[in-house]
Amino acid sequence: MNLFSSLRRTASRYTKMARLAAVLASAIVLAAIAAPWIAPHPPELTFFDGLTIEGAPLPPSLQYWFGTDLLGRDLFSRVIFGAQTSLVIGLLANGIALAVGTLVGVLAGFLRGWVGTALMRFTDLMMCFPALLLAIVLSAIFTPSLWIVAMVIAMVNWVQIARVVYTQTISLAERGFVEAARSLGAGPARILFRHIVPHLVPTLVVYGTLGIATTVLLEATLSFLGIGVQPPTPSWGNIIFENQSYFTTAPWLVFIPGAAIVLMAVCFNLLGDALRVALDPTLAARRT
Repeated sequence: MNLFSSLRRTASRYTKMARLAAVLASAIVLAAIAAPWIAPHPPELTFFDGLTIEGAPLPPSLQYWFGTDLLGRDLFSRVIFGAQTSLVIGLLANGIALAVGTLVGVLAGFLRGWVGTALMRFTDLMMCFPALLLAIVLSAIFTPSLWIVAMVIAMVNWVQIARVVYTQTISLAERGFVEAARSLGAGPARILFRHIVPHLVPTLVVYGTLGIATTVLLEATLSFLGIGVQPPTPSWGNIIFENQSYFTTAPWLVFIPGAAIVLMAVCFNLLGDALRVALDPTLAARRT
């Protein structure tokens, strides 16, 4: 009885955390969408009230909630627009990664034979390269921009999705309802799009949500290294890079964008985990 009560309390705490994560993630998304209207200043503006503040960051105040950076730019405005940059890259990168990974995984798992072998050996080859190192190399080859960064991140993230989709496609192809469809004369295309792909949607939704956290961290890393989103476009990574020399004298310039990165990553990780539980009947039953 005590064990049952403990499980119930754990499930209740998990549900509350998932709801809080959903609220915070929604707030971040809404703030990013409404950045042009809620940001008090343009992110590149260096003139405040007719004064130019350069080389002397101002601390947080009622006028500048997060303070200003060394060029006199409002940090709150830059963080808000940085959220917009991270979400745009996250959606683009995850969309491309899901499309490529799903295509490779489904074709390899459904066709099998030499096609499946070739596709999965290529996937294994891509997984041998460290994701960050591969992203750095690709970013160095192409001229960094928002679109290029999204493409680079997608090219290093699709392999995990392809592996998961490949495994699930093989499992689904052996299920009874697929065999029944074959016996009734259904062709490969109908079996694939009517009986296999719909069963993959919950997995893709979960990986798409979890992938946003991974994308935000990777984009911030690339921008911090100077090969991601380039100034003057604000990104949480390049905000930290620009202000790292003021870490001891003006720590808010580093801590605030760093906290924004952590908050977004944690929120989308918790949200993805909650979706995984909600969309998996066996896990949902364990939580209740």
